[in-house]
Amino acid sequence: MKKIISALSILLLAAGMAFAQSNDLQVLTIVKYNKSESITVKQLKTRCDTYEKQLGQKLTIEQKKQVLSALVDEKLVLQAAAKAGISIPDSTVDQYFMQAMSQSVGAVVTEKQLNDLLKAQNTSLDAELLKQTGMNVADYKVFLKNQLIAQQYVIQLRQEQIQAVAPTDAEIRAFYEGNKASFVWPDYVKLFAVGVRKDSNPDAAKNKINELRNKYVDKKLTKEQIIAQSTAEGYTASEGILPKTEAGAAQIGLTYQSILYIYEMEKGYVSEITETDEAFIFLALTDKYAAKILSLSDIVQPESTTTVYEYIRQNLASSKAQAYIEQAAQVVADELRKPEYVEEKKTGDALDKLLNWGD
Repeated sequence: MKKIISALSILLLAAGMAFAQSNDLQVLTIVKYNKSESITVKQLKTRCDTYEKQLGQKLTIEQKKQVLSALVDEKLVLQAAAKAGISIPDSTVDQYFMQAMSQSVGAVVTEKQLNDLLKAQNTSLDAELLKQTGMNVADYKVFLKNQLIAQQYVIQLRQEQIQAVAPTDAEIRAFYEGNKASFVWPDYVKLFAVGVRKDSNPDAAKNKINELRNKYVDKKLTKEQIIAQSTAEGYTASEGILPKTEAGAAQIGLTYQSILYIYEMEKGYVSEITETDEAFIFLALTDKYAAKILSLSDIVQPESTTTVYEYIRQNLASSKAQAYIEQAAQVVADELRKPEYVEEKKTGDALDKLLNWGD
């Protein structure tokens, strides 16, 4: 008897799972401006999950309907953009993605550097994005690509109006006064870094890095000459400005303690040769900049040509343009939302029942 009950329990469980999967595959709306695309319960759940993670709360049925409407708008605009021949290369998506990630850590980093930094903290970029957005890196890039395509389409349609949006001098000065505390330089270091990969001959690599360091210290080779010869001679050499932060250190494979130590050295300091798993390297401190509060006429970072005033102007212009684009995008979507382009497969109580998951 127990075996029969157990078997029945398994069958009922399987039936419940099949029912849930069947619900996920239910088509809510078909968008057909340029081609026929279905929006399923599963697709809506995925997008709602993203918003719930960002908001930190569950969405109501009415809010889920708003998300569904936004998905319809998105597909309409994307289909119209495709019909207009607009596309965005993956390289551009990667660039925007890393700009966003760099802003989040406060330093310019590559995807590999960011992954390495997170790995040292026993996590990953996939895990952190899933936690914050409900999407992994690949899914987030697809989402970002669609947003960029839609934005480009709206810009193409409303180019003159967008260009006419500009911040006033009063708005720029008011923004500075309201955010003065955020306009500061952190401590910066300007480093000249030289590295020789070990590859299959570590001894030759060690000899090469010693030769380069000795010639640099003895002033037989300038940093400009070392950089110019690097490609032809098979080593790496570059100079750059880094904030004295953990993320800044990670950009060139340093520990935070290392960059703190270098900052305390006098300008012209040259490190000893350091061995890593892959290469031999040395660093030279070519300049450093102390933290300070910035005025409107100051440049935004060392050796930049952009003043704080111009930086604010550019950012306010971008924000105002973005706000206009968002409004224009809704107008464009509303214009596209015609009965012949949108077929609602579920409405009323039937729609409410399908949206009642997790409640």
